[in-house]
Amino acid sequence: MTAAVEAESAPGTPSIAVASEDDGAEEVKACAEGIEKAHKLAAALPADDLSRYFAERYLQQARAEAGNGETDECQQFVEQATDEVTEHRHTLAPGEKLNILRADEMGG
Repeated sequence: MTAAVEAESAPGTPSIAVASEDDGAEEVKACAEGIEKAHKLAAALPADDLSRYFAERYLQQARAEAGNGETDECQQFVEQATDEVTEHRHTLAPGEKLNILRADEMGG
């Protein structure tokens, strides 16, 4: 028997719907709740904050892991995102700007 767990997501972010065994449904729910909490922390930072950028990437990976039913990996990425926001591990010097290249802009 399987159970589906869906997490409420902030506007503009995808929800997580995962089919899992009944005994794993609690882990999936905990992961989804962790993603939501970490997302709220990241959203509190300015949009151009480098730590927010990295935290959002970790959360994107956490959602992918949750969607695959990999709750351990999901929790690891949620922890990394939370640490990134709370520890503010990446910063830019005054006047510096993060320049994200699209795949078609990369030299090679």
